[in-house]
Amino acid sequence: MAKIELKAPVVEEISAHVKDAQSVVLVDYRGLTVEQDTELRKQLREAGIVYKVYKNTMMVRAFKGTDFESLTPYLEGPSAAAISTTDATAPARILAEFAKKADKLEIKAGVVEGNFYDAKGMQAIASIPSREVLISKLLGSLQSPITNFARVINQVAEKGGAGAAAAAAE
Repeated sequence: MAKIELKAPVVEEISAHVKDAQSVVLVDYRGLTVEQDTELRKQLREAGIVYKVYKNTMMVRAFKGTDFESLTPYLEGPSAAAISTTDATAPARILAEFAKKADKLEIKAGVVEGNFYDAKGMQAIASIPSREVLISKLLGSLQSPITNFARVINQVAEKGGAGAAAAAAE
């Protein structure tokens, strides 16, 4: 069997993962202990993120012609890819948080929703709250004026309401 035939399934696997991906983040995992790596994989898996170590040449072939082709220059040395199809900022957020505890983990670069970011850009992306948190903040800010209005109306009703105000005006 030729080498290219052995590599094709791996390239197809990577292509399948990145086909509908909202984000791909490349990291250098050198220096992580087995326990740290296991913990990182667990956190990413729970968030629905695919985290795999592939050969750089395989990733180059899979990224060719996609939004993720801009990551090619960063595919040197040991590289792992964190791929998310649901939450665009989740890989960057989880990896950046984990890197605080495991200083050997280094974010190389990433593509989020079609836009390329270097390591500093990925740190900025990591500071963006998740979609659920943003939605809850929006709903809280929308609910606040309505709640205040309801309290005012309730207080007016408790003090005699509009009838007492009309009687006092006469």
